[in-house]
This record gives sequence, C-alpha cells and structure tokens, in this order.
Amino acid sequence: MPTVQAWTGRETRALRQALRMSIRDFAENLGVSERTVSKWEAGRDAVHPRPEMQAALDTALSRAGGEAADRFIAATSRTDLDANRVGDLYKVQSHKFIPVYTGAAAAAELAAQEGFHSRPHEWLEVSTAGVPHAEGSCTAHVFACGVVVLHLRQELYFRTLALLAAWRYASYEQDLPWAAEQVARLSSPVPSSDRGAPEYVLSMYILEEPAWTGAELETALRLMSLPSALVNRRAHPSPKPVRDHVERRLLAQGFDQPSIQSFGVHGLSVGYASWAGLAYHALSPEQALMIDDLVSCEIDVQMLWAYCRHIQRQVEDGDDPAMPPEFGWRFLRAAYSRLTTARARETSQHCMMREATLSTSGLPERLMQAQTALRETAGLSGRVDT
Repeated sequence: MPTVQAWTGRETRALRQALRMSIRDFAENLGVSERTVSKWEAGRDAVHPRPEMQAALDTALSRAGGEAADRFIAATSRTDLDANRVGDLYKVQSHKFIPVYTGAAAAAELAAQEGFHSRPHEWLEVSTAGVPHAEGSCTAHVFACGVVVLHLRQELYFRTLALLAAWRYASYEQDLPWAAEQVARLSSPVPSSDRGAPEYVLSMYILEEPAWTGAELETALRLMSLPSALVNRRAHPSPKPVRDHVERRLLAQGFDQPSIQSFGVHGLSVGYASWAGLAYHALSPEQALMIDDLVSCEIDVQMLWAYCRHIQRQVEDGDDPAMPPEFGWRFLRAAYSRLTTARARETSQHCMMREATLSTSGLPERLMQAQTALRETAGLSGRVDT
C-alpha cells in the first residue's frame, strides 16, 4: 500500500482522481466542504491540509482498492514536478459524432422500429435509440431526411494532451467499422440501396477537471481542438504521441493556428473550434453553455454535412442528384437559414458557438453547393436564395 509523507494539494487531487470521485463525493467522504477540496487542489504543492485532514487522507488512501492504489502510484511517482505540469491527471468527456447516410425511406422505417422514440427537434423529425458500447454510452439519432448520427460519449482520464491525441487517432480506426456494424444491425430489417458507409468521426472534448490554469489552459484547449500537433502521424503502425518536452514547450510558448476559432467568453468559459473538432471548458458552469447545447448543434451540423456529402457524391459520379421533394433545395435553404440566423432568445454565447462550429466545418458552402445542384436538377434557374 502506498504512503504519503506529507499531503499537498497535488497528492489530494491524485487520490480523488484515482478513486474516480467527483469533488463533491470526495469532500463528503472526508467530511469537509467542496470548497475546501477545491482550495487544496488549486494550491497544488503550496497547500498542506491540517494534521487531522492529513490523517483522514491517509485513511482514504489505505481503503483504496488495488486498481485505485495503482492509479495513485502512477500519478504521484513521476519526476517532472515542475511548473509545466505535464503529468497531472485531467478528465475529459469525449463526444464523437459519426454520421451515415441511409436514405429517407430507410430512415422512416428504421425510426418506426421498436426501441426508437421521437425526440423534440425544432425543424426536422428525428427519433433516437440507445446503442450498446463497451466503453461508453451511445445514442443513434435517425433524421427523417435520411441520415443516422451516432453520438458516442466516453469519460477519459489522461496525463498528457499527447496521449489524448494518440488515443483519438487510434480509436478512430475502431470507431468507423464499429459504426458501420451498428447501422447495419439497426437497419437489417430495412433494405436500402442508398445506405452508405461512415466516412469520418468528429470529436468534441468537454474538459471537466483541468490540469492547467491561465494561459496554459487556453493553450491546452486549442491543442485539444487541433490535436495533430501532438502526434507523429508517420509512426508505424499507428500514430504515436509526441515526447513530453514537445508538449511542455507548446504549453509554455503557446499554440495557435489560423484555422482555430474561439467561442469562449472571458471569465465564463474557454472554447475553441477547428475543422478537427471542438474543445470546451466551463469556468463558471452556472453561466456557461450547457453540454446539451453543444451536442445538439454538432449533431445537426454533422447530419447536414453527411446529407450534402451524399448529394456531392451523386454529382461527382456524373448523375443528377435525386432526393425526395420534401428534402430538396427548399429544405436545404431552410436549413441554411436556421443555422446561420440568430434567434430572438439566443444568447451571445450560443451565437459565437454556432458561428465557430459552422465556419470551421465548411458546412455553409456545402449547403449552397447542394442547393444549386438540386435546383439545377429540378429545372430551376436563377441565383440560389439565402
């Protein structure tokens, strides 16, 4: 059983994370307030709990199970205890969005199956059902226009940003065939000649328990939104994380790319979007965006991206794109308007998040191109209305 000579905020945080406890549960277990635990962790090496609390932490550690004790040892046995903080555990919610085009007829039959339930949506009929996943929770969103979006949610703990980036690349290789199998399984009673294969995975990371503060926190979120800077993609047989000193340098010197767009609000949140994904951390959870707002926006964007991709594929194959009349160019014009026009009750945070998501996804251009293709097929002329 590991022992601690003198507890500091750093060891306290490592124990809580090793026990897989929230700040609230950990505080209740020790008999102190959440504010006390937060103060310990924020102070890191500079904070030493009172003697009676040192004893309580000793007891909590002694009661930890084998796996929790191993995690604690791994988190506290490193030698890089300097200001760069590479090595602290942090917690993220990983949200992956995997869209697949199935066709409107197949989507309608799929949504009518047992286990699917209609979900409120502002402008398009959608049904949802749970999908089993060994390492997280997954929901299938079936849209009436003919797209299924699998939303996979996983809770993750990592010590470095590079490990998260490498996990992202490695897991994508498993996610795509898994998603294809799930859509085939769900659609097995429903024949469809239009059903395609999932082509990509879009990630969003919600940073729940950061290991950085100040400028480093901003840099960490930017790196999460564009993780290619943290992996060697030429490594064989799969991308490998960069060495710790590379990450330390990026955190210390800062990292930015023109393709990264901010949608955070000073004092309330830190948020960044890029073509590779989104990263978000609520500094003030009561005033920041809700996770459901971020998820709903991304699901709609990925659904329309896949829909437009199907139209693009028909054009590139030399065919005139054929879509159901109710989901033709007027449907896309309405979608464009709804996504790009602010609503009366929409906050500035929602506007910034939506604009960053859209501009980095390239969806507005795809919607316009798809509109044009469908109008030409319908024999209409003139400029596309926006």
